[in-house]
Amino acid sequence: MLTSLFFIARITFGWGFAVFFVLMSLMELLFRVNHIRGIELLPIGAGLFAMIGAFSHIRRVRLITMDVNASTLSNRQRRQIEIPLDANAAFALIEAAIKELPGVERVESAADSLQLRAKIKRIHPYHSDFLSESRLFGWLESGNNQILATVSPGTDICSVTMICEPDRAAWTDWFLVDNGTNLENAEALGRAISRRIADSRKQEKASAQQTVTEKELTVAKLNLLHAQVEPHFLYNTLASAQLLTRSDPASADIMLGNLITYLRHSLPKTEDAPSTIGAELERAKAYLDIMKIRMGSRLNLQIEVPDYLKPVLFPTMMMQTLVENAIKHGLEPKTGGGTIWILARAHENNVAVTIADDGRGFSAEGAGTGIGLRNVRERLRLAYGNNANFHIVANFPSGVAATITVPTSFLQGE
Repeated sequence: MLTSLFFIARITFGWGFAVFFVLMSLMELLFRVNHIRGIELLPIGAGLFAMIGAFSHIRRVRLITMDVNASTLSNRQRRQIEIPLDANAAFALIEAAIKELPGVERVESAADSLQLRAKIKRIHPYHSDFLSESRLFGWLESGNNQILATVSPGTDICSVTMICEPDRAAWTDWFLVDNGTNLENAEALGRAISRRIADSRKQEKASAQQTVTEKELTVAKLNLLHAQVEPHFLYNTLASAQLLTRSDPASADIMLGNLITYLRHSLPKTEDAPSTIGAELERAKAYLDIMKIRMGSRLNLQIEVPDYLKPVLFPTMMMQTLVENAIKHGLEPKTGGGTIWILARAHENNVAVTIADDGRGFSAEGAGTGIGLRNVRERLRLAYGNNANFHIVANFPSGVAATITVPTSFLQGE
């Protein structure tokens, strides 16, 4: 209450004293007299009009904030806001918020100095006010407003200083009021910034949730693809072992040992961790040793994998899939059988693993588009994105050569 009374008294006294001083000066200069009868009514009238304007300003400030004090009554509003963004993002956010204010006529931004200045057309809140509509008192209006925003960069949080003020000299605040328009601009900017930060946080949360969901789907797909074990191979191997127990127990024992090794490496893991070239080679050899017992001299194997490449991380079951394809589609249907090659070569930051055979080659119904090969492509995409490649071509003079290339940065211990 005291603040409001002091504000009204200040404006009233300012106008009354100013008018009185001007009149006294004019009378002295023009009429060479010290007093004209009734002249004192002019300062009183000016003070009365100023009192009405000050009261209207107080009421509007109360409507905007419900808190009337020296700060809210001021024509010039200063805000210090902490924004949890980097300097560039904070600057862009402030610029967008200012441009959305009603009445903005011009925005000047300097990204290097992190400063913004805007001119805002001042719209009188009360169009029916006879003072604002009168040409006689129109010059008493405070003119347009302006906003100056400065972003101070920090490590994780930026500090933004905003000044909302009339586009005129500060000394005029003794006589003119803005009817709370700059307070309204400052409050509107604060709300806009809070809303934009909240929207940004919602988008980040939604993006994080989507990333988690996509990761869970990716893990599920990888586990599903990884869990594929050829049932016919398992049944045929057990049937062969059963027969060998009667005719060749030693070979049956070797076959079952290789089957145990194969299954140990083929069961799904609790974690979606990649295997190594060495572990995958051990699994493939166990499988090929089983097939060697079943196919006899029709199957030959040549392995060229340097020891230093065996610790390189490699996708689980992919080598096995290519080996099984080479047996199933290349060598088993071929009368004389053939040879399977397993090769590994390092090139710059990549390692290429090739499974080749000299079997029947691409068949009309397959041509490298089987389910197993589609799974290999999909798993590589899910696990490595664009950092891995899979190529399958015809081998010379017959057969197929399939190559998987992955980054060598995926090394154990790194």
